[in-house]
Amino acid sequence: QVQLVESGGGLVQAGGSLRLSCAASGRTFSNYAMGWFRQAPGKEREFVAAISRSGITYYADSVKGRFAISRDNAKNTVYLQMNSLKPEDTADYYCSAGIQAVPRDRQYNYWGHGTQVTVSS
Repeated sequence: QVQLVESGGGLVQAGGSLRLSCAASGRTFSNYAMGWFRQAPGKEREFVAAISRSGITYYADSVKGRFAISRDNAKNTVYLQMNSLKPEDTADYYCSAGIQAVPRDRQYNYWGHGTQVTVSS
């Protein structure tokens, strides 16, 4: 089992920045690819970013150039730096762990409970 706990969400004005963190415990963190997904009210969960075990990163087109995913295996933590935030980025953000860094949520085995991000216009 892998336990994931997100933090860092909050309320920010459009154009601002937030950094989300996801702390992992349980099995060896470095053995997992990590992903960030988000779900806005009334919408389906969507892929945001992922990072492979070797550090290769992937992004949704909607966040490319604004968000950056990174991992610190020594701290068992994955981060999502979010810059130039827009109101449409408002959602609950979820951290996930899986075998491959892919944009499909069904490929991830473990999930956190989420952290809320609200971007005001």
